[in-house]
Amino acid sequence: MTEAVTNIYMVGVGGQGTLLASEILSEVLMLQGFDVKKAEVHGMAQRGGSVVSHVRYGKKV
Repeated sequence: MTEAVTNIYMVGVGGQGTLLASEILSEVLMLQGFDVKKAEVHGMAQRGGSVVSHVRYGKKV
């Protein structure tokens, strides 16, 4: 049986703190002993542009 892996998507617009929130979440999960992978899409890379962050974690990702 495979280990459970959880995916979390955070979506927002530039300037809302989406990337900071995903960074904090990733750090907390790592401190709890999880294997964590994180990917980001900055969209227009400016305030007001779309931002997506994907955090994937589990015992082994």
